[in-house]
Amino acid sequence: MPTKNRSTLTQFLIEERRKHPDASGDLNALILNVAMACKAIAKAVALGDLGDVLGDHVAGGGAGQSASVNVQGETQKKLDVLSNELFMRMNEWSGHLAGMASEEMELPIDIPAGFPRGKYLLVFDPLDGSSNIDVNVTVGSIFGVLRRPGAVDASDGPPTIADYLQPGSAQVAAGYALYGPTTMLVLSVGTGVFGFTLDPNLGEFMLTHPNIRVPEQTQEFAINASNSRFWEAPVRRYVDECLAGKTGPRGKDFNMRWIASMVAEAHRIMMRGGVFMYPRDTKDPTKAGRLRLMYEANPIGFLIEQAGGRASTGEFPMLGIQPRELHQRIGLVFGSKAEVERIEEYHRNPAAVKNNSPLFAARSLFLSDAP
Repeated sequence: MPTKNRSTLTQFLIEERRKHPDASGDLNALILNVAMACKAIAKAVALGDLGDVLGDHVAGGGAGQSASVNVQGETQKKLDVLSNELFMRMNEWSGHLAGMASEEMELPIDIPAGFPRGKYLLVFDPLDGSSNIDVNVTVGSIFGVLRRPGAVDASDGPPTIADYLQPGSAQVAAGYALYGPTTMLVLSVGTGVFGFTLDPNLGEFMLTHPNIRVPEQTQEFAINASNSRFWEAPVRRYVDECLAGKTGPRGKDFNMRWIASMVAEAHRIMMRGGVFMYPRDTKDPTKAGRLRLMYEANPIGFLIEQAGGRASTGEFPMLGIQPRELHQRIGLVFGSKAEVERIEEYHRNPAAVKNNSPLFAARSLFLSDAP
């Protein structure tokens, strides 16, 4: 279809607003500011080494200094820091936000003095998958939008951390940008999921994927198999059955994928189905999971469920989880609904789980730490 016959992101948002005559338009403007940040990040990612944006970020930039580390204890890449800065600068001035929270920063980001405050809260992972950026693997940005609780007045002070601690079901919008062969913005404002591709000639996101639905049937799963010795029994059972193929209980062959960039995994599942698993395991008993609830699991979960899929901890619906802290970690399973429900069933009935497959026996592909 020629570009001239496609809706721009702006046109799409205007049409959505017309369905709600009382809407102020603030949410539309906020999403357009987020989209602008994503365009700027896409440009930086595309330049790569030509733009001197690859490699670790060194605090202060001095020679001999070690790479900086974020609140998660992870080494920051130059693009992590740049992407975080772009999200803040593109969104702090507009008057639509009461505050922001980033995966890269320990505390919420207050709106600078001199700029008006609005009624929304923006949470974001500015560059998901950045550990792969130096090898030119697809990365992306993830964001969610919440309303600040209570009546909002221009004289209100900055939001508290407690204001951000809302379940994923409270999100009014969520999305991700994908920086790959093409730059895409995949968005939901609570009326389904829509994909927009950046037209580099116009500098506009154009609607290319209306009403995205996660395919119900799948023969793909994604999991980091190197952690198999730490998996809980229900996860072992599920992977065991998939790997058993046509002769196993599932009666069909499965393919295993692992990109180590969750936004890329989510997009593949949006396009052709599948299930992604980064479940709770015993690798570090002090952590309930690897991924961040506020910045990754909730926005992706919102999108997946808006597209007819399911997002879960493996045991409970993801969007119903009440956050306890800003940087809370959690196990995440999402994708084609029937597959996620199967994994939840295996958790509900642990007595039925048996780990007697040769796939997990001694000297097998996935070694078991069981005797």
